[in-house]
Amino acid sequence: MRLSTKSRFAVTAMIDIALQGNAGPISLADIGMRHRISVSYLEQLFSKLRQNGLVESTRGPGGGYSLSRASESISVADIIGAVETHADKPGQADATLAMQPGSGEWMTQELWAALNAKMVEHMQSISLRHLASEQRAKGVKIEARPAKRGVFSAPKPKPVDTTAPNSVFALGRSLLGS
Repeated sequence: MRLSTKSRFAVTAMIDIALQGNAGPISLADIGMRHRISVSYLEQLFSKLRQNGLVESTRGPGGGYSLSRASESISVADIIGAVETHADKPGQADATLAMQPGSGEWMTQELWAALNAKMVEHMQSISLRHLASEQRAKGVKIEARPAKRGVFSAPKPKPVDTTAPNSVFALGRSLLGS
């Protein structure tokens, strides 16, 4: 299993959605703003997460992403496995190393395979719900933004009523007149 920045951002974004609970779909712009992650990068990650059945997307005003299943049934290994490319998944690189005994890497192949298996096992034992509850215990709160549903008109600005002079000449007259 390969751990990269892509994996870290994906897990962070999924924790963010899990912290929201049933607040409705969460927009990628909100996630990106909270965690300083580019929205275009999040779009790539969430495309893979959606293809692997971890999130659902909702289109339109008030749309975004939500978990497709309960957070306790999503493991960290599921998230990382979804966003990493197929060549990065366990077993792919190991098979090519076994065929090249002259490279010297075949001598430590069993060590790295065992380490990788332990790492995958540990990642599978950590649920998204567990990570979200740890964040809540630390006092992390996500500001709930009201869902923007439907068409809203922009608030009309109130006219400003001032008694101040509106030009240099009016200012001069007010100063000389007093």
